[in-house]
Amino acid sequence: MNKVLYIILIYLFSLTAISCKSSDDSSSATSSGLFVVVGDSGTILTSSDGTTWTSRTSGTSNGLYNIFYGNSTFVAVGHSGTILTSSDGTTWTSRTSGTSEHLYGITYGNSTFVVAGDNDSGSVGTILTSSDGITWVSRTSGTANDLWDVNYGNNTFVASDSTGGIITSSDGISWTSRVGIDTYGIWGGAYGNSKFVVASFGGHILTSSDGTTWTSRTSGTTSALYDVVYGNSAFVAVGAGGTAISSSDGTFWGTETSGTTNTLNGVTYGNSIWVIVGEGGLIRSSVEEEMIERTSGTNNHLYRVIYKE
Repeated sequence: MNKVLYIILIYLFSLTAISCKSSDDSSSATSSGLFVVVGDSGTILTSSDGTTWTSRTSGTSNGLYNIFYGNSTFVAVGHSGTILTSSDGTTWTSRTSGTSEHLYGITYGNSTFVVAGDNDSGSVGTILTSSDGITWVSRTSGTANDLWDVNYGNNTFVASDSTGGIITSSDGISWTSRVGIDTYGIWGGAYGNSKFVVASFGGHILTSSDGTTWTSRTSGTTSALYDVVYGNSAFVAVGAGGTAISSSDGTFWGTETSGTTNTLNGVTYGNSIWVIVGEGGLIRSSVEEEMIERTSGTNNHLYRVIYKE
């Protein structure tokens, strides 16, 4: 590694605080914002500080695989077409999705929620849209592949699939298939710093400014990557075996020590702290330059975490 890159990574890691250790330390920042975690068996957890977590009644035993906040509404999606909404993260209402496909990805942009999901029925990968999170409309994705994630940026929705393919849309309704950008399924992605960043099961990182033309980057890992987020002027990706990598620009990536061999499924940044979640109820959040293990109160696998200001 050259000296300049080394200095950049050391500075970035001190900001992102991904080096981890276990502790009972309960010190934390305070905020009016809210962290929300979703996971297996309808698990929903909330926290105002990333330290103390409260279990919420979701009203479902289905797995919840992703969550997003938009239009003053939390929307969680999951197994067998499950969609839940909440205005506060505490009280949740089941909505009719119109599908029994598993739903994995959700985002909000252009005044529209877009959800991406499976193609177990043998027709096309699932795309649903809604203006309010309550009433949902099925759209034609144009791909027969399972869709695993969807993100919004630069006036474009970008959905990724189980074979490394990408489809894009300006409105969430009409979709265009792009050339496959990887040979592995793409599970996680983010938009920040004027670019899309996606991560695959092969440990690959790819970037694009427009969702159409993609460039492969050296990630430094071959472990499966499950989520990417942009926060505190950095991209962070997490995955199998406790893998955590970070980048200030999406191009040059450095490997972090997460302090766990548990699979990490989700990561977010808010209230000046990082939060990571994973298998077996794992939650860790940062205090200054340390990542502290927190008590989640569950052994269920946790899949995603978001922060609402």
